Amino acid sequence: MSRTLQLAEQLISRPSVTPEDAGCQQIIGERLAQLGFTLETIESGPADFRVTNLWAVRRPANATAATATKTLVFAGHTDVVPTGPVEQWTSHPFTPTHRDGKLYGRGACDMKTSVAAFVVSIEEFLKATPEPKLTLALLLTSDEEGPGIDGTVVVCNALAARGETIDYCIVGEPTAVQRCGDMIKNGRRGTMSGKLTVNGVQGHIAYPHLAKNPVHALAPALAELVAINAAGWWDAGNAYFQPTSWQISNFHSGTGASNVIPGSAVVDFNFRFSTESTPESLQKRVHAVLDAHGVDYTLAWTVGGLPFLTTPGELVASVQAAIADETGIQTELSTSGGTSDARFIAKICKQVVELGPVNASIHKIDEHIDVAEIETLKNIYKRTLERLEASLAR
Repeated sequence: MSRTLQLAEQLISRPSVTPEDAGCQQIIGERLAQLGFTLETIESGPADFRVTNLWAVRRPANATAATATKTLVFAGHTDVVPTGPVEQWTSHPFTPTHRDGKLYGRGACDMKTSVAAFVVSIEEFLKATPEPKLTLALLLTSDEEGPGIDGTVVVCNALAARGETIDYCIVGEPTAVQRCGDMIKNGRRGTMSGKLTVNGVQGHIAYPHLAKNPVHALAPALAELVAINAAGWWDAGNAYFQPTSWQISNFHSGTGASNVIPGSAVVDFNFRFSTESTPESLQKRVHAVLDAHGVDYTLAWTVGGLPFLTTPGELVASVQAAIADETGIQTELSTSGGTSDARFIAKICKQVVELGPVNASIHKIDEHIDVAEIETLKNIYKRTLERLEASLAR
């Protein structure tokens, strides 16, 4: 059994459903402390949803936060999503199990194997290069799968407040499609949600002149918003991003009775937007459509994250070369998919990429990873460290 696999199994066996860390960060911290890392635990959140965050850093000898040449951060999370019905799993979700060359367990892909690969890649790198010029750090949270308000964002705010800088960051989210290394994320779309409440007047359905149907009032405006989205008129995207997309997630109205005109209608919707749009530009356009149709409404907006993009540079080149050297794959750069904690890190770090295992089974019953790809992932991380270190020596 490889050391990466052994650590991955140790972490998977901990039932760390958000916001629980279940001792995962302690296991990792003890190994990093032996390598000369300074450990800082930052807890956040209310008593009934306490989040554990770990910031571990190892600077070159005689260096300070102000004098270190370059800092690379491995970032990830030790929390996992709920298992779902345990009886539907072929083996217990928190008992690491091998079948047909695969490792099964909740978190096998998302993302305890990545975290294990972080740690072992650092151990092997430091064994070969005991005094690197590179500052190494690990940022872990137990609130990535939850609300995300007491996790990585809290650590990033603390680092920014004390003037610490990050030059490179690799987030271990599962990004591969068929094989480890075939796709990495060098950016993500922004996310913004809206809760639209349309005001009407409730009444008997047989006397519509005494009521005001909010669904009828909204329908023409809603049809126009749907048409804008279908035509791709929010924006055209660009070389790195798909066009901005708008989707309705929920529509609520009525009392449940068939003879009552509803007094209000509530629509939840979400934008996934490119760098060609801003929250303000999208909000302005939605309000313009609603106002043009004379809709009586209130609209509450929530910006979940801004889009970010790491254009090809030192980090992207190092990761691409590491993947090619280890696997022979010419990796694909992508900004597709949902959001991740990279959106918080990108505010204090200009070069952020996401690189992890195949994502086909994440959040599913019988989540798993190919055992053969565990060492591949660790080696890609290690090769990236070696390349960034070599760039500092030049």
